[in-house]
Amino acid sequence: MVEFMNDDFLLSTPTARELYHQTAESLPIIDYHCHIDPKDIAEDKKFRSITEVWLGGDHYKWRVMRAAGEPEELITGNAPDREKFLAFARTMPQLMGNPIYHWSHLELRRAFGITETLNPDTADGIYARANRILEGQSARSLMEKFQVKAICTTDDPADDLRWHKQLAADPTMKCRVLPAFRPDRAVNIEKPEFAGYIRDRLEKAVGRELRSAEDVAAALLERIDYFAAQGCLCADHGLDACMFAPPDSAAANLAFHTAMAGGQPTAAQADAYRTLLTAACAKRYNQLGWVMQIHFGCLRNINKPLLRAKGPDMGGDAINSRSGVECLAPLLNLFAENGGIPKLILYSLNPNDNAAVASIMGCFQGGGPGRLQLGSAWWFNDSRPGMRAQLTELASGGVLGQFVGMLTDSRSFLSYPRHEYFRRVLCELVGEWVESGQYPAGRRQLEKLVGDICYYNTNRYFGFGV
Repeated sequence: MVEFMNDDFLLSTPTARELYHQTAESLPIIDYHCHIDPKDIAEDKKFRSITEVWLGGDHYKWRVMRAAGEPEELITGNAPDREKFLAFARTMPQLMGNPIYHWSHLELRRAFGITETLNPDTADGIYARANRILEGQSARSLMEKFQVKAICTTDDPADDLRWHKQLAADPTMKCRVLPAFRPDRAVNIEKPEFAGYIRDRLEKAVGRELRSAEDVAAALLERIDYFAAQGCLCADHGLDACMFAPPDSAAANLAFHTAMAGGQPTAAQADAYRTLLTAACAKRYNQLGWVMQIHFGCLRNINKPLLRAKGPDMGGDAINSRSGVECLAPLLNLFAENGGIPKLILYSLNPNDNAAVASIMGCFQGGGPGRLQLGSAWWFNDSRPGMRAQLTELASGGVLGQFVGMLTDSRSFLSYPRHEYFRRVLCELVGEWVESGQYPAGRRQLEKLVGDICYYNTNRYFGFGV
């Protein structure tokens, strides 16, 4: 029997062990998509307890706690930190097969040096020990502990980026912290908060009234240039489903005027609006040399009582079986005919789309190595099976050696071991292919491939310069 989570965790072959320990393990981290608040880094936040830094804002953990029967008061309520931690400890032994079980124990080991498994019997001791260690830690020291060299946060177009400016001017900051442009609230016209956002945020940011879809597009381009001046290198578009409509300014403007008057545009009108804005942004990204990310295939906030009680990002999202992947090809073609496709990372939350996305993006490659990327296994897919499936589809339908690797998509300063988890899965899979005779065993080439996927490709692709 193999010991739980020993040094060779998931590394089932000699080749996997050699590649991980000699190449992947020591590489720094670039986390090019996360939801960390830059204010916490700028102010070098200290945390009152492991509960705050570990369970606060983590809807992955909240979902499993609900499924295990814990009351909401101990999940997102006002219960004491210790009681919330104990509730999660009660949940943990039930999570066989869930990546949260692995992530959580990696996080305890790497951040706190705690090797005990978390369960009701060990919870009090782990809570006390972690809190003692956390007293000497802060947001920045945790990032340094995990060798984080660069991150991209998630930032609204109307944001003044004050915390990013402060970080850029701080000579003591050892990690590059850059904004990422996230225009969802201006693009997703069907959302009930759309009109209020345009009036209260975007118009104020650009200092003028926005009277048409073209006005909104122009405002976004202005804000893109503002972000670029603050060092931004990438954008991220979150869509419930991928969409496409032939260019139709009249339909886009009808959608805009309907939404601003409090009405609901038709699906075709909304698609025309979203397509117009997305294509306009893509053209500017290409001009700037930015990386564009498109996430699609998500059903958001489907538990309406939870949304009303707690707000968004509380664990009420799911995989969208109608992801709109069939719209991806005409959308990319529109980009190509409208100023060129920017460097582009495509993610569908529906894992059934991986082969289709890989094959579609292969039709538009060119202009640089790995210009279009099949995004890493994301959200409900960033488990060992999900990562292996994504890597296998990418290898089967594209060029694995150009892959830009893993991200955390997290709000926590303790989530960086997700990169370790990915690296172990990658080395496991490569080792299997090599030792079964599917790829040569030349160490120099294998080390280059693994090192590139884990770190170097990302650095080059985005232009972080770290």
